[in-house]
Order: sequence, then C-alpha cells, then structure tokens
Amino acid sequence: MLPRKIFSRIRENLEIRLSRDFFSEFYPLVIGFIFLFCVYLYGLYIFMHIEGWNFLDSFYQVVITLSTVGFREVHELSNRGKFHTSILILLGVGSYAYIIGSFTNALIEGKIQLFWGKKKMERRISLLKEHYIVCGYGKIGSTVAKELIREGCKTVVVENDPVAIEELEREKIFHVQGDATHDYVLFKAGLRRARAIITALNTDAQNVYVTLTAKQFCPNITVIARAESEESIKKLELAGADRALTPHLLGGLRMAQLVLRPTVINFLDMAIHGNDLNLQMEEVTIPESCELVGKNLLESQLRPRFNLIIIAIKKKDGTMIYNPQAQEVLAEEDTLIVVGKKTDLTKFKAML
Repeated sequence: MLPRKIFSRIRENLEIRLSRDFFSEFYPLVIGFIFLFCVYLYGLYIFMHIEGWNFLDSFYQVVITLSTVGFREVHELSNRGKFHTSILILLGVGSYAYIIGSFTNALIEGKIQLFWGKKKMERRISLLKEHYIVCGYGKIGSTVAKELIREGCKTVVVENDPVAIEELEREKIFHVQGDATHDYVLFKAGLRRARAIITALNTDAQNVYVTLTAKQFCPNITVIARAESEESIKKLELAGADRALTPHLLGGLRMAQLVLRPTVINFLDMAIHGNDLNLQMEEVTIPESCELVGKNLLESQLRPRFNLIIIAIKKKDGTMIYNPQAQEVLAEEDTLIVVGKKTDLTKFKAML
C-alpha cells in the first residue's frame, strides 16, 4: 500500500512539473488565453447582470461581439450596456491580437517545434526498457554516455545545464532536462525500467542523493557513482552504490600501468574496445534455458564451435574462477569472461 502511495505522489508531482514546463515555455500564450477567458466572463457579466438577459442569450451576444461578425444585438442595449460593450470589444480585439502575436513569435523562434520535439523524445524515453541513465554530462558523464552509445546501449542523459542540453540536442542523444537530485526527473528518465544508473555529478552530496533515490525505489538497479576523493568512496558505497570510482585515481593508475605493463594495457584496450585485430573481450551471462547449463567446458565445445577463449567464470554467488579447467560445470546465471572475434561473439550470443 505504501509504495503505491509513493508512486502516486510522484506521478502527481510529475504532472504538475509537466504543466509548469508548458507554462514556462509558452508563458505569453497562456497569459493571453487566461486574459481572453476573463474578457468572456466580463461579457457575461454585462449581459446577464447589467442587461438582465438569460445565460444563452448572453453567451451568444458575447461570442458575436468578440468575433466581430456584424450580427445585430439579441436585444436592445441600454446606454450603460453600450458603454460596457464598447470596452468589451476593445478588450476582446486586444486579446486576440496579443494571442496571435505571441503564437507567431513562438512559431518564428521555433518554440513550438522544440516543445513537440521534446514531447516526442519523452514518449520514446517512456518506452525504453533495460536502458542506462547517465546523470551529468560534464567531462566524465559525456565520455560515459558516448561510450555506451558507441556500444549500442540505450542511454538517457539527465542534465540541467542549458549549454550541455544544446549539445545533447545536436548529438540527438536521449536526455531529460532537470536536476538529477529530484525524484521526478529520474522517473522521467525511466528509473524503474533502467538496468543501471551512472551518477557523475559535480559533488559527492549530489551523487549520494541520486544513489539513495535509485536504491530506494529500485533496490536491484546497478549504481555506479563518481567520487571526488578516496574518502568519498566509502560514503557512496554505504549509500548503496555498487561501485564508486575516483576519476583522477583511475587516471593515475592507468598512466602508471602504461609505463609498467604497456603491452598488457594495449592488449586490454584492443580487447575491450575491439578497435583492432577484430578482437573483443566480453562478458556473457548464461540464461536459465540455455543448452550450456549443466555441461562442463569440454562438453560445451565453446572453443571448437565458436573459437572463444574463456578467461574466467563469475558464479551466481560472486565467486570468480580464473583460467577455468575443462571439467568446470556451467550453471545458470554464470557470467563468462570471453575473448574472441566480434563475429564469433555475435554467434555465441545468438545461441544463448
């Protein structure tokens, strides 16, 4: 009962935010229509209370007066009624002129096209499943997002900076504009349907908040968080992050390894990114219905069938088996770390 109330409140909050987005985007048009509505109410007041007509006659008279069709009055007007009707005509013509001008201005500036384009993108985001959410599109976030997209992963970026939003629009990357520390923004990005969320915001406090929110509503989602310092890693892990990484620490370690083990690092780069030698390293999880379940590596014939090298096997309980022997039995939800040609990996995944 409690989760239903929570999600109901989030949905209401989201609807309010969407209406605010529309109001802020088309503020002049909204104000124009509100003023026109007040003008109609003023017209009804004139004919119902000053002239004493019934509602239908009054409404009809307001419509023909403001539309300037030139029809004659339903009933004769008193001098007081004529005075107020003159004011009504001036207000009505002014309202229509203001609305037409605002609409034309929005059309010329492209606001209408941008608004509907944004709504179309939001509808497409709402259909995504098993996608990745990247919070922040700075130096780290943009690199993460581009790498995920390069690998063919469905990716949604959450960003609040207008300059970054323009870049995302140019790159045609799915994105949600807003503060990632707000629950409704993450839900617009499809938090409940996402496979993982990478939070690369500027401060540890923001990353902790996003981590807490993600784990509160989706306990099984994978959260990768950026940490500003080594001390922050523990805090993010306590908040629920599956992994917390410090960019400058990783960069320093990589530079050191390039000096100490350049051939190993170059090989890993080629295997992970698959840029050279048609070689790629990949992790593949064995599903429950797979024919490999219950067979050992020798019986599975992975090497002769697909020409793949099994480097390690990660068991369901997290145990890692390096350089597995031929008698190692495969089970459901085992994750295989394999190296091979892209075409062979594609065939292997298709078999699964």
